[in-house]
Amino acid sequence: MQEFWLRVSLPVVFSALAALLLWGLFSAVAALSFMLLVLLLVMARNARQLYKLGEWLKEARIETIPEADGMWGEVFSKLYKMVKRHKQTKQKLATELLNIEQATAALPEGVVSLNEAHRIEWCNPLAELHFGLNAQRDIQQDITYLVRQPEFIEYLQAGDLGEPLVMMPARHDDMVLSIKLISYGGNKRLLISRDITQLERIETMRRDFVANVSHELRTPLTVVNGFVENLQDMHDLSHDKIQRALHLMAEQTRRMDHLVSDLLTLSRLESDQSPLRTEVVDIPALLGEVYHDGQLLSDGRHQHSLEMTGPARLSGNREELRSAFSNLVSNAVRYTPEGGTIKLRWFVRAGQPVFSVQDSGIGIEAEHIPRLTERFYRVDRSRSRETGGTGLGLAIVKHIALRHQARLEVVSEEGRGSTFLLVFPEKRVAV
Repeated sequence: MQEFWLRVSLPVVFSALAALLLWGLFSAVAALSFMLLVLLLVMARNARQLYKLGEWLKEARIETIPEADGMWGEVFSKLYKMVKRHKQTKQKLATELLNIEQATAALPEGVVSLNEAHRIEWCNPLAELHFGLNAQRDIQQDITYLVRQPEFIEYLQAGDLGEPLVMMPARHDDMVLSIKLISYGGNKRLLISRDITQLERIETMRRDFVANVSHELRTPLTVVNGFVENLQDMHDLSHDKIQRALHLMAEQTRRMDHLVSDLLTLSRLESDQSPLRTEVVDIPALLGEVYHDGQLLSDGRHQHSLEMTGPARLSGNREELRSAFSNLVSNAVRYTPEGGTIKLRWFVRAGQPVFSVQDSGIGIEAEHIPRLTERFYRVDRSRSRETGGTGLGLAIVKHIALRHQARLEVVSEEGRGSTFLLVFPEKRVAV
């Protein structure tokens, strides 16, 4: 502080000494005139520097900071360092903010920051998708004005921080969201949303599977149990009645055996502990066996044909491929009326080997095609059971296809037959 006042007073002290000298040499008027002139020059200089500082403050940029010497030079130098530190801090904060925005954008959940009045302070892109929000337009809007579903409004008003809310957003009727409130920063809350559509579908499939497998096993067990009770209660059974009962019991027992066998096959295919054992498969020999099995199953009721123009060798598991091919052929036999045609083809399409089974059977409505590979999914349950299938064939085909990086395609029209295609990747062709 003393140094500051000393430096400020030096020009005045020196000018006063010079004025006294002029007073002694000339007159008081000359001394006062000199003193006044010096003070005016100091004031003009300070006023000029103040003006430059004021103009710079209108648009303060580090590149345009004024230059000066003396005390004003030191002031501008300190301003320069301060502005430089501020710019560096601002850049650092901007970088951190960008990192936070990128991190929140990469989150698998939607995040909305709400104040105590349920007004939106910030949201990430996934939350915009889940709730139909706009991060620019909807800031400080009450979220209940934008998401008007009664269960959502009740959940917010209840403020239940325990159980999440499961709901379908009005703007996405094919999506299921799990929503949870988290309190933070006093009265503020985070609204976390997660897309659980796939989980819900899996859970629905699990429930359907448990119900279906129970139903599938109950029917043959009921038949077998009924005949066993009849045999126990009836003392005058004829040989024909016994033979018929035993025949039906054996038939239902075989059906249960096939069900269990297919379930075990699916379990093995889905297990991570069962890696694919790859070998070079002789496709003509394999398709010859599948074609022969199809003819035996058909028992002369259909016209069969086999066309092979594709590669003779494929890298894969022979038993799994035979199972997949045979399931497609047996499906065609079961769902094609007597006198119909079943055509097997092995060909190349766009460089990819393809196995197809085309039939002139009953066909499938378009709405059922996406669900055909679900376990026990049947388009017509009563008719499907009459054909003797387990309801697991196409599920097995799908998993075998996945293990061979192939895909199953279905082309069908009700009343006009169906075509099932297994499309293998080009890299599966063995030299």
